[in-house]
Amino acid sequence: MLYIYNSLFGKKEKFISLQDKKVKMYVCGITPYDTTHLGHAFTYVWFDALLRYLKFKGYTVNYTQNVTDIDDDILRKAKEEGRNWRELGDFWTKRFLKDMRAINVQLPTHYVKATDSIALMIRIIRVLIKKRLAYERDGNVYFEVKKFKEYSKLSGFNEKQMFLLLKERGGNPNDPLKRDPLDFLLWQRSKQDEPFWKSPWGKGRPGWHIECSSMIKRHLGDQIDIHGGGRDLIFPHHESEIAQSESFTGKKPFVKYWMHTAMVMYQGEKMSKSLGNLVMIKDLVKKYSSDAIRFVLLSHHYRLPWEFEEEQLKKAELFFKEIIKKSYDDATRKKHIEGISKLPVRKILKSFEKSMDDDLDIPKVLQTLPKLLKSDNISTLLYIMRIIGFKV
Repeated sequence: MLYIYNSLFGKKEKFISLQDKKVKMYVCGITPYDTTHLGHAFTYVWFDALLRYLKFKGYTVNYTQNVTDIDDDILRKAKEEGRNWRELGDFWTKRFLKDMRAINVQLPTHYVKATDSIALMIRIIRVLIKKRLAYERDGNVYFEVKKFKEYSKLSGFNEKQMFLLLKERGGNPNDPLKRDPLDFLLWQRSKQDEPFWKSPWGKGRPGWHIECSSMIKRHLGDQIDIHGGGRDLIFPHHESEIAQSESFTGKKPFVKYWMHTAMVMYQGEKMSKSLGNLVMIKDLVKKYSSDAIRFVLLSHHYRLPWEFEEEQLKKAELFFKEIIKKSYDDATRKKHIEGISKLPVRKILKSFEKSMDDDLDIPKVLQTLPKLLKSDNISTLLYIMRIIGFKV
């Protein structure tokens, strides 16, 4: 039985899908400007491994991932470069997808742009205003946080912590139009030179949080099994998603299992665009195989922060060269995979599933592979690696 760590309750829980053998999963995608660094890749490789393992366990997975293609950062970057914001977003979205293909990350069932769901966002906001959970001021619409008594149930932060994080993560607690500093934007009035959509509150564009709630509603429904993303999205993004989605639908839980990936460090700091300490996938694939990059990412558990060092990639590359030597040619590799059911490998596969069922302990699985290689049990090694997305 699969157990996964649920950020909502801070513990591992038995995974039981809302519908038998069907899983609805959503992972927050990129804001397409200057992508894809190793921190991005860490999140998407891990959820790709989860997707593959759920399928291995017999689940049908409806997986949606978004592109935040309208955002303050997109507009700022487009202005800096003198480019159209749509053109900029399309360019970096294509770059991201190319990088994901390079490290063998499967496309989700639905890969969607925020701007394709504007009409639904407006409908949700109108309902929240009607329920007196949101209010309009000067063309902006805000969700009134104090009306949602469980706000902070995911993060566990107090008001002071939320106030400070809001300032760090794109919010504006000092906005004079707000009733409360923690109220968040559902809709914002567009400036004169910004793109806009017509709404009951004038020309404007959506707030960040309402975008994901709308795309989930549109492609997956009112309630989903798994919602994922980086740990830095817990507040304010995911906290606000819960508030507006559960307020709109009246159904709880909006998400049954919340899963969050840890931060990737480089040169002693969190890898981030703002610090500029980025290691880009497009640069790594020029020097290393996709399997070596994927191996390094999956060798660190998704909930634990880690520091990237290039030496890790060099060691992984040597390991794959050994595998290739022992795997012979393509025909032999194919024979290995086809013959797996005839081999006495039940014990090894049982150990593999035991590790995977323990909150996806892939690092533990990868630690066993050199032993399989030394024992010449190439068939089992290849079979296991294919399950979690390696090409070899």
